[in-house]
Amino acid sequence: MRVGLLTEGGYPYATGEARVWCDRLVRGLDQHEFEVYALSRSPRQASGGFMELPGAVRRVRTAPLWGEVAGTPRRGRESYGRRERRRFAECFGELAAAISAPGGPGSPVALAVPASLDAPAAPAVPETGRAERAGGIDSTGYTDGRQADRFASGLYGLADLAREHGGLPAALRSETAVRALERACHTPGALHGAHQARVADLLTLAGALERALRPLSLDWYGDGHGEGSGATAGPGLSGVDLCHAASAGPAALPGLLARRFFGTPLLVTEYGVRLREYYLASAARPAAPRSAAHSGPVRTLLASFQGRLAAEAYARAALVTPGNTHVRRWQERCGAAPERLRTVYPGMDASRFAEVGERGAGGARGAGRPGGLGGVAGTGAAADDGRTLVWLGRLEPARDVVALLHAFAQVRRAVPRARLRLVETGRPAPGAADYPAHCRALAAHLFPDEAADAHTVGDNPVSFERLGGPELPSAAEAYAAACVVVLSSVVEGFPVGLVEAMFCGRATVSTDVGAVCEVIGGTGLVVPPRNPRALGDACLALLGDPERRARLGAAARARALELFTTEQNVAAFRGIYLELMSHCPVRRDETDEDGEPVPFARPAEAHIPGRWAGRRGEAPATADHTPTWATAPHDPEPLGVGPRLPEEARP
Repeated sequence: MRVGLLTEGGYPYATGEARVWCDRLVRGLDQHEFEVYALSRSPRQASGGFMELPGAVRRVRTAPLWGEVAGTPRRGRESYGRRERRRFAECFGELAAAISAPGGPGSPVALAVPASLDAPAAPAVPETGRAERAGGIDSTGYTDGRQADRFASGLYGLADLAREHGGLPAALRSETAVRALERACHTPGALHGAHQARVADLLTLAGALERALRPLSLDWYGDGHGEGSGATAGPGLSGVDLCHAASAGPAALPGLLARRFFGTPLLVTEYGVRLREYYLASAARPAAPRSAAHSGPVRTLLASFQGRLAAEAYARAALVTPGNTHVRRWQERCGAAPERLRTVYPGMDASRFAEVGERGAGGARGAGRPGGLGGVAGTGAAADDGRTLVWLGRLEPARDVVALLHAFAQVRRAVPRARLRLVETGRPAPGAADYPAHCRALAAHLFPDEAADAHTVGDNPVSFERLGGPELPSAAEAYAAACVVVLSSVVEGFPVGLVEAMFCGRATVSTDVGAVCEVIGGTGLVVPPRNPRALGDACLALLGDPERRARLGAAARARALELFTTEQNVAAFRGIYLELMSHCPVRRDETDEDGEPVPFARPAEAHIPGRWAGRRGEAPATADHTPTWATAPHDPEPLGVGPRLPEEARP
């Protein structure tokens, strides 16, 4: 099978999101051929180069979503005639009217960020009256269906125009486009923020939409000319059997066009909701320097565009695979049809934590005795001293380390020998550069240095350390030093650090945000966010009960090994690929030197993983190439709650 992997700001670049899971997917499904179509977000990312690519990646084609477009359209005239200009004005006018209409995920109601950014936004979504659309159920859900149809009509009309007559960058920045945006913004009933748009706002918006719609003008759809860096001649997306998009944002746009032009099925996978990330960035944008911040009307309309694009991707995708129930709720709120959703948990490399996890249970069982919280037991990295709390992550406001420090003050009053190790894994966000200094100052204020006597140097029970240093060279070493691992976030998607602690067999205390409850599944204590007292009580409950820590740690490791490994993730997508292809006919025809079709040159077995039938000129597969579908069937739904685990009440 030939798979077109569509990414934005990630794989195969050395920096960015979705790099790790895409790389593991490609390496795990090396019986297929992958073509990567990557959109880069910044010149820095593009100049950083690619990751080391496996042999399954046969072609890489790239395009930037930044800067100006150089050169002329790939074919056709450099400027449109009168008929093409009129057609462009009609199509772009439909798209502009759709994104300026109220009711979508990008409306001002949605941008009025809720008290917890971690919860799904609550736009004005009618629960009934979903209209029928061409191609199936109207899965927009947040509007009357008419605006969604106008958005789709304008989007695909622009795509057809770009494919027939050349690229659209100049047209999308033209006076025609700006006037269409102005009419849409000043139409009665348009978004309140849109009414306030000025000429400068409209020019900025036109430039932003041109960059977002740049995939419409790319040469990825079958001509094989003018390809991006690292590409070789080929049919482009017209020659792939399946498009797999890493998000429902601009990455899904080439897949939507391949579906329209060639009937190629589209699979959308999201481990973090792209629309949610845009909301968070938009909410933080006003704090940025004035030169870098967009005005309110621009943010409102761009958010509406992103919401309409995500809804269209969810509606047209053959299958949408959220990474957890938290993401799934966002997708359903944005219009994804429940029957097209299938949860596939992200896969993580458990081998890095195997040694600590295998020794962790024994070390925890021998740690401490009733009434002896400070007892030290066990040897080696996996020893549980019964008094050390470990927090690991980036020091930024979303992690709420301030609440953790106040909770630890409560712990210290009950357990004087308790210690808290704060392990930093990266630099904070640009807008939170002062937060680490604030946390250090608060720790120094709450916990003055303590000395055993008048002749020794004082020591602070809270330590700030950095992962990768001599004492903690890896995350496994950091978790190995923990008696209890704490997560104190107020905003969280899928808690990767929590899963790593589970691999290590450590008991955990977490705040109820994002997918935490789904990940923990009864193997740890969960408390409300922004509640230092509850957080401190939960830590004390585990510090005072070694047997409970051991029991929870063992159950957590068993759950993580069953649900969150790379193997289960790859097996799930292996089954999904075969399922989607079982409903699609073989569209590629083999031809001879004269271009005439060769009947029966491509047997049906050629599309079955395991290479039972080799291509012409290749040796057939050997007998030890067992078909993977025969050994790893796919469960259409994720495993439920894992093995039977002890019922643990919340503190």
